Amino acid sequence: MLKAVILIGGPQKGTRFRPLSFEVPKPLFPVAGVPMLQHHIEACAKVPNMKEILLIGFYQPNEELTRFLLNAQQEFKISIRYLQEYAALGTGGGIYHFRDQIVAGSPEAFFVLNADVCSAFPLVEMLSFQKEHGEPNSFVILGTTANRTQSLNYGCIVENDKTNEVLHYVEKPSTFVSDIINCGIYLLKPDIFQHIGAVFQKNQQDMLLEEPTNGWHRAEAIRLEQDIFTALAGRGKLYVYKTLSFWSQIKSAGSAIYASRLYLNQYHTTHPERLASNKAGGPKISGNVYIHPTANIDPTAMLGPNVSIGTGVTIGAGVRVRESVILHGATLQDHCCVLNSIVGWDSTVGKWARVEGTPSDPNPNDPFAKIDSETLFREGKLTPSITILGCNVTIPSEVIILNSIVLPHKDLNRSFKNQIIL
Repeated sequence: MLKAVILIGGPQKGTRFRPLSFEVPKPLFPVAGVPMLQHHIEACAKVPNMKEILLIGFYQPNEELTRFLLNAQQEFKISIRYLQEYAALGTGGGIYHFRDQIVAGSPEAFFVLNADVCSAFPLVEMLSFQKEHGEPNSFVILGTTANRTQSLNYGCIVENDKTNEVLHYVEKPSTFVSDIINCGIYLLKPDIFQHIGAVFQKNQQDMLLEEPTNGWHRAEAIRLEQDIFTALAGRGKLYVYKTLSFWSQIKSAGSAIYASRLYLNQYHTTHPERLASNKAGGPKISGNVYIHPTANIDPTAMLGPNVSIGTGVTIGAGVRVRESVILHGATLQDHCCVLNSIVGWDSTVGKWARVEGTPSDPNPNDPFAKIDSETLFREGKLTPSITILGCNVTIPSEVIILNSIVLPHKDLNRSFKNQIIL
């Protein structure tokens, strides 16, 4: 049998996702109409012989997370449990801390997925690849090709072209190493815990020798990538399965719109029922659009491409929405225009107002380009990016909000551009 572990991080993480992560834990942020994690869970549930999905993170168990897990268990008919770390233990420390739960019932292998990636999740393909490559206890990393400059922002993998063995693994190198990057999706065997255990022991010994430093230096904080993969590379234990299907990180709020586009595109094959179509008396749809059944949309509105509309959203006459996410309870009044933006929960955009951002998409002419995790400021100026309205923001009629981030519960009274409105 098989298991899957999804690493969901915690409240100190996902800071680049503010102000959206104030309202909902980042892994539950809706991407293409469903919580980010649901894409992972659905992919895991489709793998034959998958018995259990474990979520590991250090969020306090809250009502939203519990409700999401209950719904997902019923929908996918599989056991899903949340295991809470007592502190941030890193990608290796978390699974090592809960190793007994993972190996309970002796699974022959388990997947480890990072929650903040969007992917076609070729898990079944990774399984068959693992059976054909290396010894029975080899581990598999999902890799994809990036361009040379962007590869420096990821874990880089040097492989043996013939056997696909990982010869060399470097996390975020300072100079070019390889254009094959780590996708944050792994297929591991219970054997991995011996390797993590060795690092844990070494960390404990190092701590005894050192002066006690500030509390973070715990022996249990272990990074799977830097501490384990780097050491395993070149020892015949680690292999890379390269995928050609889509993959992206979801680090900033802007990348959520790009991830939404990738998933909406995938819905053509996986969930055609989730894509809106042009119907008599309905709004004009162009491209891929997700509309929650509870949304109320005027037939003269025009939506798309790449738009997702949440629960209970109201959209007035003549509204234009493109490349945007409209979260639940928001109201777009008549003739407003929303482009490259995320409109927060229960926010209102007034009549004839324009809310517009600058897309942070990868270069469309480079097939291997990834999304850049942009810094918020560059040379003292705010980098133009997606416009984000936090929850319960009111935009008055006939103003323009351009490339701005508006924190929750603001009533604006004029136009703004290139600002963070605190």
